[in-house]
Amino acid sequence: MDKLAIAKAIEGTLEQRGCFLVEVSLNAYNDIEIIIEKADGAVDWDDCAAVDRTVHEAFNQDEEDYSLTVSSAGLDRPFKVLKQYEKALGSMVEVKFRDGKKKVAKLEAASEDSITIDDEAFPMSEVFSVKPHIDFK
Repeated sequence: MDKLAIAKAIEGTLEQRGCFLVEVSLNAYNDIEIIIEKADGAVDWDDCAAVDRTVHEAFNQDEEDYSLTVSSAGLDRPFKVLKQYEKALGSMVEVKFRDGKKKVAKLEAASEDSITIDDEAFPMSEVFSVKPHIDFK
């Protein structure tokens, strides 16, 4: 099993469903975890089931002997790909910096190289993680 082959196999299904790939992880025991996100709205069970079917059609489980989990990125997970940042533009995020500082602010801009929060740009080299801010008020 190969992460790139898995990602390539599900490309069309993700595009048809308005989703994008966040991450494919594969361990030594052939446990595959696919994390997806939806460009607009939330990932639902049908989205996950469609990706699951596509993987099972592309890779014979009897020959490969793998387990598969397909899920959404979730609110508690840091962003991994630029499309997640783009989806979150205008919303509150929690930023952890490499120096240990944290900041909750509105995400105003994002690129592969930097993010802008509260009218201040920070290079990604200074950013440890960014995730949605959950306000329980």
